[in-house]
Amino acid sequence: MPRAPFWRTQVILAAFSQHGTIIALRSFPFESTALVPELKFKRQLPAPALIFSPFNSIFMLNYLATEGHAAIPAQNTPRNGVSDSSLLDVYSQTIVRVASGASNAVLHLKVFKKQQPRPNDPAAGTGSGFIISSDGYAVTNSHVVNGAEKIEAMLPDGRSFVAHLVGEDPATDLALIKIEGSAFSTLPFGESDRLQVGQIAVAIGNPYGFQYTVTAGVVSALGRTLRSQSGRLIDDVIQTDAALNPGNSGGPLVNSHGEVIGVNTAVILPAQGLCFAVASNLAKYVVGKLLLEGRVRRGYLGLSGQNIQLPAQWIQTLELPTRGGIQIQQLENGSPAQQCGLQNGDVIVQFDARPVDSIDQLHKALDEASIGKKVTIWVLRSGALKQFTAIPTELR
Repeated sequence: MPRAPFWRTQVILAAFSQHGTIIALRSFPFESTALVPELKFKRQLPAPALIFSPFNSIFMLNYLATEGHAAIPAQNTPRNGVSDSSLLDVYSQTIVRVASGASNAVLHLKVFKKQQPRPNDPAAGTGSGFIISSDGYAVTNSHVVNGAEKIEAMLPDGRSFVAHLVGEDPATDLALIKIEGSAFSTLPFGESDRLQVGQIAVAIGNPYGFQYTVTAGVVSALGRTLRSQSGRLIDDVIQTDAALNPGNSGGPLVNSHGEVIGVNTAVILPAQGLCFAVASNLAKYVVGKLLLEGRVRRGYLGLSGQNIQLPAQWIQTLELPTRGGIQIQQLENGSPAQQCGLQNGDVIVQFDARPVDSIDQLHKALDEASIGKKVTIWVLRSGALKQFTAIPTELR
């Protein structure tokens, strides 16, 4: 009597969450001596699991007959009422859901600047924005609306409004505008400090005037820094490969839940997939300040300088807490820096008990809390350490 064929296979086990997301993927061996393979596994399957293969079927056994039989074709019959397309199209469904839910709150901005455009330039610039309150407050980029004489805001349903500028902060490239009306669709801010590299990122905007364009990618990196038009560094910038182009500026970067995780602000044009957004946590802080005060308050000393490296002998002899400093190049007349006794050529190494070795670190130290406060500044002058006391005023 001939022996029954002996079957070996690898079973691919995929576990799905209630939202349809793959939360586990495992492969393990399966053996049977039956003429048709039976589902007798060496280990018990968890309740939410399905037998899954990426090769166009929900249930598929790739097996090898050791004697006398060819492989049986894969079964394409859906099991548990779950179709192949519903499993393999979760990503697309997520993007569609996010885009349809968020696009009603995205604005297409036409900005008419005060300066006369050059020949062949368009009469108005374009940008994007998104509504954050039902009474019409919206966020965009400072560079989009800076110097605007008139701002037109359009919604996907065709309604058009004249927007007015509530306030802007060039140091973070954020601005707050207002359109008149009520019951607008809104977008909530998410928590950017909970982001992870690899998360879905969806950008919505109006690149080159093509209204309400959706691009998708992932969060490529976190904690980047970006130089704003004011010269200050924007901290905690999100890098994404979701395609951005001129006209996307000011639009939202949203996660898979439709929450704003960043405000699209910049793209490196010669590169591919190098796009940046101001993190939502920073945007929430700045927008709150703009809403209450119309500006973000920062300290002002009234000096310009350059970063320099200090000689190793000075660092060792003077026991300096830093390897670099800020060499003062120019002092503005009547500024706090001039009034406290600082001079051109002095090298700042410490500000308010904090080591500073770059202009960017000094900018960070000159925050709202520094305004009107007596701060100690240590400088190197003629090879010796000297101490001065200054009172920063508010930056205008």
